[in-house]
Amino acid sequence: MGSWSARHRWTAVGGWVLLVILALAVGSMAGRVDVSDGEGMPGESGRVLKLLDEVGIEDPAGETVLIQAKGKGVTANDPAFRSAVDGVIKAVQDTGQVTGVTSPYETKTISADRRSALVQFDMRGDPDKATDHVQPVLDAVKKAQGDHKDLRIEQFGDASGQKAFDDAFGDDFQQAEYSALPVALGILLIAFGALVAALLPVLLAMTAFLATTGLVAVVSHAVHMSDTANSVMLLVGLAVGVDYCLFYLRREREERAAGRDAQTALLIAAATSGRAILVSGFTVIVAMAGMLFTGIAEFKAMGLATLLVVAVAMIGSVTVLPALLSLLGERVEKGRVPFLGRAKNRSNGESRFWRAVLGRVLRKPKLSVALATGVLVAVAVPAVGMNTANLTLDQEFGNSLPIVAAYEHMDEAFPGGPSPAQVAVKADDINAAPVRAAIEDFRDEAVAKGASKGPVKVTVHDRQNLAVIEVPLVGGSDETKSEKSLNILRDTVRPDTLDKVDGIVDAPIGGSTAQSKDFNDKLGSAVTPVFAFVIVFAFLLMLMSFRSLTIAITSIVLNLLSVGAAYGVLTAIFQHGWGASLVGAEGVGAILSWLPLFLFVILFGLSMDYHVFVVSRIREARMAGRTTKDAVVHGVVTTAGVVTSAAVIMVAVFAIFGTLSMQSMKQMGVGLAAAVLIDATVIRGVLLPAVMSLLGERNWYLPRWLQWLPDLTHDEPAAAAAPVAGAEPEPERKSVATR
Repeated sequence: MGSWSARHRWTAVGGWVLLVILALAVGSMAGRVDVSDGEGMPGESGRVLKLLDEVGIEDPAGETVLIQAKGKGVTANDPAFRSAVDGVIKAVQDTGQVTGVTSPYETKTISADRRSALVQFDMRGDPDKATDHVQPVLDAVKKAQGDHKDLRIEQFGDASGQKAFDDAFGDDFQQAEYSALPVALGILLIAFGALVAALLPVLLAMTAFLATTGLVAVVSHAVHMSDTANSVMLLVGLAVGVDYCLFYLRREREERAAGRDAQTALLIAAATSGRAILVSGFTVIVAMAGMLFTGIAEFKAMGLATLLVVAVAMIGSVTVLPALLSLLGERVEKGRVPFLGRAKNRSNGESRFWRAVLGRVLRKPKLSVALATGVLVAVAVPAVGMNTANLTLDQEFGNSLPIVAAYEHMDEAFPGGPSPAQVAVKADDINAAPVRAAIEDFRDEAVAKGASKGPVKVTVHDRQNLAVIEVPLVGGSDETKSEKSLNILRDTVRPDTLDKVDGIVDAPIGGSTAQSKDFNDKLGSAVTPVFAFVIVFAFLLMLMSFRSLTIAITSIVLNLLSVGAAYGVLTAIFQHGWGASLVGAEGVGAILSWLPLFLFVILFGLSMDYHVFVVSRIREARMAGRTTKDAVVHGVVTTAGVVTSAAVIMVAVFAIFGTLSMQSMKQMGVGLAAAVLIDATVIRGVLLPAVMSLLGERNWYLPRWLQWLPDLTHDEPAAAAAPVAGAEPEPERKSVATR
């Protein structure tokens, strides 16, 4: 591929540009189909959403205004309180943006102590666009608060909550995505010391992302996508695209610096780094494919989008990149940064720092293994007590948003009121006497059995033969307590009432608490198959790519150590709060429920990226005649610069997301950044060389009974890694692979 691209460079470059343009054009015409609410949620809660969608019932964006006495003695019976309620009702109605306004005196939404009341209404029009016209309503409620300073008047709901989220973090999140590119470019500029060389990886990564955006739009008609999948695709695409370019470009420059002519340098880079890119790319694709086994629509979208962008970046790296390097020739060094360029040339592709570290590591490999493993295990220990949960509003946002306080005040006065359970009762005839009686019994039993303190609201849709029951759960925002209330509804109240009537077709129970529980249950059942799939197939790929049982096993073990250490850092910071202030976070007592599985898949793929590159260089040196110890030193010090540069870029990009205000984004950013940092330093710089040094020739062991496996190795040119003076002649490849 490398030699064809170098000979037909304009065809290769033109073909790549055409691919990007066609993919974008076709994707634009096809349009992206996103995961629906019902499709995205598993279990009963997903059935509720699907049921409402099938019969054409679209929940309006509901809003609630809390009127609450601040001091003792004031109750809903007082004239001042009634005046505030009437004032709020008139104010929101006058905006012309609301419908179905109800008074708490009519709906009985007054707390038991008579100090709190709720005015409820819906936003007019499309609920998805309610955030665009909720501001006048918020202003009206704010004015009512100014007119009644002795009372607390606060608003919370679907539209106001989403608007607060968008205003506070929407632009922030986009800015983080956009700032990733200049950060990566700046680090590449330092790494290469030349503007043109620094631009190539960014150019490839972004064109790969753009092409994949179009492909994803087409694929989304079969497997639906999402905005989250698009963001993850950008992160992973940028990471692997830059990595693959770095691997290729640094090797080509290194060979030219060693005196090779341009064509030979390019062919050596293609045969060595190009092969490492293919092996790494397929390993990352396998890891990302693990997300498809979760059965959760959002994860399937992320998995498919990321494996596609990796595949496109991988193909671009081994086709268009050689063509560009052939076209540019010496001009790849254009735009040199003063001092940096000369420093890069003097380094001759090796890292003095890592050579010094390796000298100490390999002098006492057993001690190095013991210390490095001990440190990683110690860092991973907090993960044993990891508590996963869907973060509540106050955990997610802290006190940074006024709307969080409004939610908490409502939940305290009316437990479960802001986010009630939702029962969708589908019947042959919703107005049949037995059906209506069962619904009333359900309403009464929900309170009698202790699942709710009321009020339980029933909305009947005659034409669709459907009734929606909203049940405020005892426990409210306390997930543990509200889940107990949900279980009472599902396991006791429903069987005793709705399930006994033949005319009721279905009665799934959903709502925010149910969605959290159903999602976690589905995620929990997916952990074992996903872990098993990723580990087994990554093991087989390593086995076939290096023809070594030893390397395949150590690859998996080292990557699991890296992931475990990342889990430990995450738990220590965000669950226990140790050092949380250092990353601008706070201990919230829990790790986001989907994050451990997501991190495992992403980290296993990305860490294999470095591993394949380093081990490929070690194997190449060994096959060129060096001893295993010499090959380890040569492989690590010659790849350290690339691995360090790639790791710094990833850590910097992921750290940007760690600066966002949302705890979930902080957890994802810090978890990814910590894992990459640990992997590129302790694992690749200390543990891997120490372990390989101890194993010696056993590194290349492949039992005879595994000789039938496909051979994905490549006989790298001997010139690619000249043997040191006095080294033994290069052994046959077969003898190395089977020792």
